[in-house]
Amino acid sequence: MNLEETIKQLPQGAGIYQYFDENGHLLYIGKAKSLAKRVKSYFNFTPELKPNSNLSGRITKMISETHAMNYIVVNSENDALILENSLIKQLSPKYNILLRDDKTYPYIYIDNSQEYPRFEITRKIIKSPNIKYYGPYSVGARDILDSIYEICRLVQKKGSLKSKKLCLYYQIGKCLGPCELKVSKEAYKKELDTAKELIQNKKTLIKKLEEKMLFYAQNLRFEEAGEIRDRCERIGRSEIKSEIDFASDENYDIFVVQNTPSRAVVVRIFMREGKIISSSHDYIQLHEGYDEDEVYQRVVMEFYSNGKPPIIAPILVASDFEGRDTIENYLTTLFEKKAHIKIPKTGNKKRLIDLALINALELLKKDKNQNSTEIFSEIQELFSLQKTPNRVEIFDNSHMSGVATVGAMAVYENGTFDKKSYRIYHLDARDEYSQMRETLTRRVESFSKNSPPDLWIIDGGSTLLNLALEILESNGIFLDVIAISKEKIDAKAHRAKGKAKDIIHTKDEIFKLQESDKRLHWVQKLRDEAHRCAIGFHKKTKLKLDQESKLLTLKGISQAKIIKLLKHFGTFDALKKSSVEEISSILNLKDANIIKNIYI
Repeated sequence: MNLEETIKQLPQGAGIYQYFDENGHLLYIGKAKSLAKRVKSYFNFTPELKPNSNLSGRITKMISETHAMNYIVVNSENDALILENSLIKQLSPKYNILLRDDKTYPYIYIDNSQEYPRFEITRKIIKSPNIKYYGPYSVGARDILDSIYEICRLVQKKGSLKSKKLCLYYQIGKCLGPCELKVSKEAYKKELDTAKELIQNKKTLIKKLEEKMLFYAQNLRFEEAGEIRDRCERIGRSEIKSEIDFASDENYDIFVVQNTPSRAVVVRIFMREGKIISSSHDYIQLHEGYDEDEVYQRVVMEFYSNGKPPIIAPILVASDFEGRDTIENYLTTLFEKKAHIKIPKTGNKKRLIDLALINALELLKKDKNQNSTEIFSEIQELFSLQKTPNRVEIFDNSHMSGVATVGAMAVYENGTFDKKSYRIYHLDARDEYSQMRETLTRRVESFSKNSPPDLWIIDGGSTLLNLALEILESNGIFLDVIAISKEKIDAKAHRAKGKAKDIIHTKDEIFKLQESDKRLHWVQKLRDEAHRCAIGFHKKTKLKLDQESKLLTLKGISQAKIIKLLKHFGTFDALKKSSVEEISSILNLKDANIIKNIYI
């Protein structure tokens, strides 16, 4: 069935639709209350099938590339919204705008029903009466909590009260000692009130920390002073400087976006009890043009995608957007109360929007990564990539004679290595090909939680490149992949001859660039970082394995038997979980009992 026939036979019900190009690459995923009406609105049918003349330039280009489509019918528009958001995150279509924000923002909370309450961090709703939440915090939540416990004499640890004995925290003046002493509720409440004030007023908290930092510096305790300095920086980083104070208990979640032709920024501001308590921002790469409606949809859906938040606040946005009613209905179901997405035009709430917009424009102006655009464009052009490689994942594996086999994924985004996004894997596979298959498969399985990048770089040759492409294709994902390998002479890597010459492999070509080529340097730099990460993780794993091996050797288990066990079970952790019967199937019953006794 051709494209026109598929469109004319679309059902009237709700669902999602997918557009594909002539090579089967996914171009776009959309949702619809009525599939037939929505999809037909993209096309003119006479005298031949072509893009509707009323479409934007971006959508016209997309429709011009469309050669086929699929669709999935669901029960409601709400279900279509959820499915669309999930598939976009997993498959990263070329024309959808993708916000790579998989973070869950933490809250600080206190359970006032406890006899001596204390503060904790949570990322979800705690089912307990009398809970009070503070947040969300984009950064600095742990630093705020640590500072509170250093300044206020509260119960420091969950288990402290159970001991019924005074501990070190009391001796150093950081706790009133209610575990053993008769501490009045009034005295403890005074400490709690101070802590609550410091949580709600970052300026006061930072001032107290700076006083402490100065004390450490004057006493030549520079390392401790440096730690306090860094903590102050992290606590202050999420705060937008503002004199706006509603002098009320109003809560708002504010979202705004601004853009340049190639880049957008989303700014989030959180107001709690009339005060701005934190903010965050993320950049969005605009591969195929800008669509403000879709950006707002992605921003709001992504922020609340982890479930009902501990504090439910009205949502303020700078502009109305298509699909706002649908997202409101979805959030109403999620929140279990009426959700509101408002576009303020006057008053204090409009001042909040204006503040967010000013900060968004400043972020675009001072974006330190704009200078990276030139090399990204050159890489995209040279290797015929579908997307500009703003976010890259680089893979390498490491082992020693099949022992301590690990995989590593380094992440490079907008001109810098994003070390918080690195991933390391313990691998069961024994040969290089199977190890890379295991590493890449495990990464693909996590796409629903952590969206695909713009490019994969594989440390290896054309065989591993084809493996990566096969894994992606079998999962319905189109993603650019390149591989980098050493030039081989006499079946040995050229590095062994005294000089490294790297070859870059793509799906269609092989590149032997000049050693001075900055594009080669860029790929090498990323490959070397993944290699460093893999080697480092391998060494740690090998050290742990050596320690485990030594323990078994001392109990009479020979090295040959240990290697036999690892070949079967893969890791010592798997060995520890195994039964005597399973171990005795590899060694004898006597050895199996010795091993189980060691790990009891």
